[in-house]
Amino acid sequence: MNKYITEFIGTFFLVFAAALASGDLAVLAIASALMVMIYAGGHISGAHYNPAVTLAVLIRGRIKLNDALMYMVSQVVGAVAAAFVASIFKEMPAEATQALDTTKALLAEVLGTFALAYVVLNVATAKGTAGNSFYGLAIGFTIFVVGSLIGGTSGGAFNPAVAIGASVVHVFAWNNIWIYFVAGFSGAALAALVFKINNPDDK
Repeated sequence: MNKYITEFIGTFFLVFAAALASGDLAVLAIASALMVMIYAGGHISGAHYNPAVTLAVLIRGRIKLNDALMYMVSQVVGAVAAAFVASIFKEMPAEATQALDTTKALLAEVLGTFALAYVVLNVATAKGTAGNSFYGLAIGFTIFVVGSLIGGTSGGAFNPAVAIGASVVHVFAWNNIWIYFVAGFSGAALAALVFKINNPDDK
């Protein structure tokens, strides 16, 4: 149960930051929230805070299916709770006005989620980096990089739970939610396959 609570808390504060961050430092604030929550919960749950990352870790073979499903439930519940709490602090749009170029948004979310999952697998699950102290910083700055470069194209979720939270408060449009699911899970699965190809002896 402690793992699921940790996933709830970490995802909550990630989405809370994403909902409230604004201005030039918004991406840095979101990346920093992810980084500190990873350091806070990594030793308990592995600090996924993202259903796509959980899928990548499942394919990589470092989590069981039942746990993976419970992680995803905890992450989504944390995201929805954060969205509602954030709406207390900041007035949210009455309805989403997000306009996306579907092709570009799909590509941005695939690339961003691939990069995130690829970094997570290599710095937090690989034998060669076991016991390192930089994993939280590396993962947080991955979000900073992809969010800064291509986040504006898609909204920069790179995380289906974040996309759900953003849709709850009308920052994202519900009719675009499929983009974040298809692209996020595809990018994460691809990252897991690449990791396994590159690390055939790391079971």
